[in-house]
Formats: sequence, structure tokens, C-alpha cells
Amino acid sequence: MDRLDELAILVAIIDHGSLAVAGRRLRRSPPAVTRALANLEGRAGTRLVERTTRRLSPTAAGRALAERARALLTEYDSALTGSSNTDLRGVLRVTAPMVFGRLHVAPLIGNFLERFPELQVELVLDDQNLPLIEAGLDVAVRIGPLSDSSLLVRRVGEVRRIVVASPEYLQHRGVPQRPADLSSHDTLFGTSRSAPPEWHFGPPRRARARLSPRLLVNDVEAQLVAARAGRGIARVLSYQVVADLASGTLVRLLRPFEPPPLPVQLVTHGRTHMPVRVRLFFDFAAQALSELPVVRRLAIGARQG
Repeated sequence: MDRLDELAILVAIIDHGSLAVAGRRLRRSPPAVTRALANLEGRAGTRLVERTTRRLSPTAAGRALAERARALLTEYDSALTGSSNTDLRGVLRVTAPMVFGRLHVAPLIGNFLERFPELQVELVLDDQNLPLIEAGLDVAVRIGPLSDSSLLVRRVGEVRRIVVASPEYLQHRGVPQRPADLSSHDTLFGTSRSAPPEWHFGPPRRARARLSPRLLVNDVEAQLVAARAGRGIARVLSYQVVADLASGTLVRLLRPFEPPPLPVQLVTHGRTHMPVRVRLFFDFAAQALSELPVVRRLAIGARQG
């Protein structure tokens, strides 16, 4: 087997978290994938992937080699297509959630375009998970579980659903101690759907709060304007209120009852031969997003109720 093929197999194994899936993506038999990984580990003199009956995870050496392999494979693809980092051309279509895209994806796209001035990027901001193929999209940022197993996925971090209110509101109405207390509070609900408005919490402390919202609105910034003005309690994603919590404009509530974090993931088509411009952006965006404090943890001195 070609040494570049072995590197491509390692990257696929780490991206998909499975030897079997990597083999299917690259059209290699399970024995061939296992043999390629063993050959690489033998030449590297160390284990690259830890394997158990339930899961597969890269070692530090495996992650480092995979990142170098990505760069090498990109250069190889560029050589074959006659492209280079200075003359890449074409249009790249990227989608992301509205607020996250505006705050974090748009700036990294600006940096990417500085490095590749001949490329054009179209950023589509939409809180719906637009289908990549049908919508003609190359790369997407997804927050939450994925339903399409055919995508190539890179997890870059996580965020949480948190409950917040202004100090003025809490001083006037009191601080809820458990989800059930929300029924007697003014709440700001994030949709106008016909189903009964409620928020779910946990695990580990599973609970459900039935609400009687004063305001129902499908725009998160409108919710936050109302929350900052002391109009009620809102539930938002943690990255949307980092500055508010740091400044004390909003207070984080009911933290022991918060549900598990939601993954933030970068996804693209699960194809074997990725266009160079897509591979370059995918790797660039994955690195940039994984370094954002807002997707690693809620790293702020936030006041809590």
C-alpha cells in the first residue's frame, strides 16, 4: 500500500472514530485498514490509536501525526490539480447558525480570505440545519446531535443551554431555586410553536418546567434585549451571553439542573477526494473554532443566582 494511502487511512480513522467506517469511506477492506494502521504504528514506534471493544480514540502521537498528514495530503492534492495556496480559485459555500456564525464564523472567514485572496466564500446564516448537497453547501457548523451519518465530522467544542435573568429582575421577583419555580416567573420563550411551552433540564437532575411566557419570539437577540431590560427569564446557548455574564448584565440560574452540553461540530460531505479549497477551509476552521474559549468552557467570572 502507498505510504500516502496509509496516512489517508489514519486521518479517516481519527475523523470517523472507527476503523470500519474509515474503510468504507476509502473503499478499503477491514484487514487492509488494520494492516495500514499497524504499519504506521510500527514505523512511528508508538501507538497512534487506542482501541477498546467500545471505542476508538487517538493518542497524542496519533493526533499530531494526523495533523501533519492532513497538511501533506493537501499539498499532494494541490500538486495533482495544479493548484497552490497562492492561486486557489472558486467559490466555497459555508453555513452556520445565525448568532454563532455572525460572532465567530464570519471573522475566521475573513482571516481565511486574507490567506487565499483568489477564493470567494458565501456564508449562509440560518438556524435550520440546511442539507449540504441539496442546498449546494460545502461546509457547515452544527450545534447539537447529528442525524446524517454520511458526513465527515470534526468536533470542535461544546456549548450549554443555560437560564439567565437580569439582576434587577431577580431583585424584584426573587431567584428560582429549582425548575418548578419557573412557573411563577415571567419567562421569555424562544419560539411561537403551538406545543405547550416548557423547558427540560438534566440529567443528572432531570426535571421539566411548564411555563407561562410573557413573550414568545423566535429571535434570540430579541429575547436577550428583553432579558437585559428585566422583562423576564430567558434560556439561551452559553456562547450567546458570555459578555453579559462577564459584565454582570445577566446572571446564570439553575446551574445544577442544566442538561448535558451540546457538541459544536464542523461537517462536510463524507467523500473520499475532497476539493483542495474545501479541505483547506475545513482544517483552518476546525483549528480556529477549537481555540475559541466559548466552545471549550464557560470560562468567565459569571455571577450566579
